[in-house]
Amino acid sequence: MTDSQTLFSDDHAAAADAADPLRGFRERFHLPRIDGVEQAYFVGNSLGLQPRQARAHVEDVLDKWAMEAVEGHFRGNSQWMTYHALLGAQLAEVVGAEPTEVVAMNSLTANLHLMMVSFYRPTAARPAVLIEAGAFPSDRYAIESQIRFHGFDPATDLIEVAPGDDGLFGIERVAEAIATHGHRLALVLWPGVQYRTGEAFDLSEIVRLAHGAGAVVGFDLAHAAGNLPLRLHDSDADFAVWCHYKYLNSGPGAVAGAFVHARHATTDRPRFAGWWGHDAATRFQMGPRFEPTPGADGWQLSNPPILGLAPLRASLDLFTEAGMPALRAKSERLTGYLEALIGAGLSDVLDIVTPADPARRGAQLSLRVRGGRERGRALFEHLAGVGVLGDWREPDVIRISPVPLYNTHADLLRFARAVAQWSGAR
Repeated sequence: MTDSQTLFSDDHAAAADAADPLRGFRERFHLPRIDGVEQAYFVGNSLGLQPRQARAHVEDVLDKWAMEAVEGHFRGNSQWMTYHALLGAQLAEVVGAEPTEVVAMNSLTANLHLMMVSFYRPTAARPAVLIEAGAFPSDRYAIESQIRFHGFDPATDLIEVAPGDDGLFGIERVAEAIATHGHRLALVLWPGVQYRTGEAFDLSEIVRLAHGAGAVVGFDLAHAAGNLPLRLHDSDADFAVWCHYKYLNSGPGAVAGAFVHARHATTDRPRFAGWWGHDAATRFQMGPRFEPTPGADGWQLSNPPILGLAPLRASLDLFTEAGMPALRAKSERLTGYLEALIGAGLSDVLDIVTPADPARRGAQLSLRVRGGRERGRALFEHLAGVGVLGDWREPDVIRISPVPLYNTHADLLRFARAVAQWSGAR
């Protein structure tokens, strides 16, 4: 066991970083600076840092537009007509899917609505949607509006699973809720990682339980995609949606992603149709009858925003090079070190809300400051003032997310020392 003095030493953090096989990836990102000093940036779960290669991909599109104008749709390996397809194989690898099961399009909430048009098909006997209590507001708003759109009442048909006293759910509460309400469920919509607490879930088990009850299953993977190794195809999920501006480092408001399982590739389920979802082989015949492209591409509406997709290419190249297994291994080392620092010297200041079991969490540790909300806000503002940036989630949580592509053990030591400085603990 490593003692407290060693854990809090520069030599310990430096040795861990020197042994990191992914240490070179940090240099391939722009790190924000305050007064000329790099931030200890722990907000990749809100907005990932900019890959240095992103600018080149965007400028390539701008140059192509300047020099070729409309012909840019049809010329070269990065022609715009098939640009979104350049991302398919790499994106599928990140989320554990087949290339035809994923598509980069729209925003997360827009994709959620499109998926629910097809996969939330309530009846008088099965009108209900199951979500977690405290779901991200955008999801809740979307689901409520869909329930009302179909003529049902969220007061009775939106079922929210309550967490335990520790704020966590665990698969047991999900199983209990499905067992209780399964006969009424049309859809189970669950997060891959709960945004406030950082709790991760066994997607395959949730699918097994929900399908066993006769419900469709979808996942919001906003905090899971690019964070955890996912096996969407093997999980048998019906659909999933996510954003690319967090762990996938594609810029503010980046184009989002969606997954539709291969068994629905040629579904006769209803959908909101658009020109770009039409079969690519006959799209330009401009016929009146919509014939969807098989797979996730068939849910596209308009032609993709090429400038918006360009940064995602840069990020996916890094994920392909690093590999999700190596990223996950480093993530566990980083969160383990953060947990050890808190346990060794800061446990009288911070409580860790996120599960201790690495299998039940990703890169994020959610921390509650002892002494209440005002004290928590004071610590949060102190950290930001000394260049250590996490984020605040009401009512009382500071989220610290060491991202394996660019965060280090030295960053985490800097965080711990800043907390200690504020609290007088060390």
